[in-house]
Amino acid sequence: MTWHIKTFDQLTTHELYDILQERTRVFVVEQECAYLEVDGKDQASYHLFKVENAQIIAYIRLMPKGVSYQEASFGRVLVHSDYRKTGMGRELVQKGLAFLKDQMGEEVVKIQAQSHLQNFYESFGFYAISNVYDDDGIPHVDMIKEEIET
Repeated sequence: MTWHIKTFDQLTTHELYDILQERTRVFVVEQECAYLEVDGKDQASYHLFKVENAQIIAYIRLMPKGVSYQEASFGRVLVHSDYRKTGMGRELVQKGLAFLKDQMGEEVVKIQAQSHLQNFYESFGFYAISNVYDDDGIPHVDMIKEEIET
């Protein structure tokens, strides 16, 4: 299993296709949520993903300040269904936070989390800064982490 971190321009067409396919599989099909998954933020983002047997099994989109919020952010966090409940999600978020701090020099990170994952993100030091609200039929909450530890 190999971890990769790439800018949009560094992604091969096959990697981009595989990323978009897996994101669509999870966020549109599995969660039964019809929305514009390709939102124009990928070009300004870093893409951290893990590949096993030529398949993306974990992915997170890392966004510099100004792409989604005034703060750095991440989103489109996914783990392939065969690898859930293995610690892969925790490893993925840890690697994403480490990249934001160590490579981008960020200390503050703001995210839009699905509300059922609030406790998961709180375990990394995030805290809610909004009430739960509906976004495309799925309950979400805005969260922030003000100091990244690696």
